[in-house]
Amino acid sequence: MDRRRFVTTAALAGAAGTLAACGGSSPSGAACGDGAAAGGERFEWKMVTAWPRDFPGLGTGANRLAEYIGRLSGGRLKVKVYGGGELVPPFEVFDAVSRGTAEMGHSTSYYWKGKVPAAQLFCSSPFGLTAQEINGWLYYGGGLELYREVYAPFGIVPFPAGNSGTQMGGWFNKEIRSMADIQGLKMRIPGLGGEILQRAGGTPVTTPGAEVFTALQTGVIDAAEWVGPWNDQALGLYSAGGYYYYPGWQETGSTIEAMVNREALDALPEDLQAAVEIAAQAVNTDMLAEFTANNARALKTLQEDHGVQLRAFPADVMARLQEITWEHLEEEAAGDELYARALASYRAYYESVVPWSRISEQHLMNLRDRA
Repeated sequence: MDRRRFVTTAALAGAAGTLAACGGSSPSGAACGDGAAAGGERFEWKMVTAWPRDFPGLGTGANRLAEYIGRLSGGRLKVKVYGGGELVPPFEVFDAVSRGTAEMGHSTSYYWKGKVPAAQLFCSSPFGLTAQEINGWLYYGGGLELYREVYAPFGIVPFPAGNSGTQMGGWFNKEIRSMADIQGLKMRIPGLGGEILQRAGGTPVTTPGAEVFTALQTGVIDAAEWVGPWNDQALGLYSAGGYYYYPGWQETGSTIEAMVNREALDALPEDLQAAVEIAAQAVNTDMLAEFTANNARALKTLQEDHGVQLRAFPADVMARLQEITWEHLEEEAAGDELYARALASYRAYYESVVPWSRISEQHLMNLRDRA
């Protein structure tokens, strides 16, 4: 599916104009929505999420997506948000949207590796694309078309709907000095990062966000990665793990997804389909900006108010994990044609964009540090 042909230019322009008009006349968009609703059929959708209700960044991002859809549609499409566990468990969001139990879902694609392994690549790959780079791949490098092809057999249309940016490496109850410290390490780490940890000798554990703190505090796990300073502070992980490691090699720029049931989307008139698409892209941009600002504030608080000890992973550990990553990806692609095509597209974009990133932002950041 060509993203730029998903809806007509006229419908996109009309929906964008609606958002601008609503935003200008009413902060909530309520008055504008009520007036516009009289002109067309009304729809009510449910959105199930993998996050605790109103959780900073992720849960609030789902709320914002629902709000934007309501405003863009002039009140004709209302979306009610359910936090993880309220309507379905966090790890059943995909199935709920596929079955039509809910018209929308808000989660991240690596949770579905057991159903469709290639889905993980559209969230993040260890040592892979940054948030800015993965948006380039999805929107202008063929990634989104492949993403939708991967989900099509399940009756789901995915939309990028947020990004956390580069995450932290996680909280550990012991220092990591060499690969020997990875052996037997029980760590909450989902997706491809978990698969790489397992190949390196560790034990990955997939735990919903609401349970991470307890698992780490009670010693059920030895380490946990969640997101970054903002979200980690909200979960109180600083009081459960002794050392806070960086960088987030396992999630270099993690796309959050809005999943829409195919039949529900097709049942909408064209302008409301445009409202869903534009709202998702607006939240995709907004969430990254919000994470960037709040991670900076939270990191300062963690260090100054809670005495958090930052640690950088040893260079030889990072080098070995990167080797394992490429070995693993190639082996996975060898037995899965769709995975192979997705990986080929991802790698081709990676190889094309990294030279530019290296001489632009990376070099500039290095110069800033020296200055």
